[in-house]
Amino acid sequence: MSEISGTTAGVSESAARAAREVRVVFSRLRRRMRETYDPGDLTPSQTSVLSRLDKDGEASVSDLAAAERVRHQSVAATVGVLVERGLVARRPDPEDGRRQLVFVTDSGHAFLEDRRRAGEGWLTRALEDQCTEEERRTLLEATALLERIVRS
Repeated sequence: MSEISGTTAGVSESAARAAREVRVVFSRLRRRMRETYDPGDLTPSQTSVLSRLDKDGEASVSDLAAAERVRHQSVAATVGVLVERGLVARRPDPEDGRRQLVFVTDSGHAFLEDRRRAGEGWLTRALEDQCTEEERRTLLEATALLERIVRS
């Protein structure tokens, strides 16, 4: 696959530019939203594991390691901290008594919901204060396009 000025051959410059711009803006948006709430002293790895469990349900440490693409030992340490904080808990796997499944506790769900609410609250206020109604409609149309791309 040859590359021409940072783009894959046969891809329009507008597609390459849009890809770069979307990536950069989404990275900045994520960073800004993270700044709006108290992270509760969680590392990015801990936050990622907690969010994954919240989305996917319970999983073994091995499953989490594979999904996060990190070593088993790293996830085991991460889960240990989350257990200590009361954000996740372990239970025996009903299909394999040698394994344990990790799941988000009620405290973990509340923690994540508070973080989401804080980030969304900041973004809602920013969109209200800094964008016109027409610009907000344009953003809704753009997010629909991005959703279509994600689902393809």
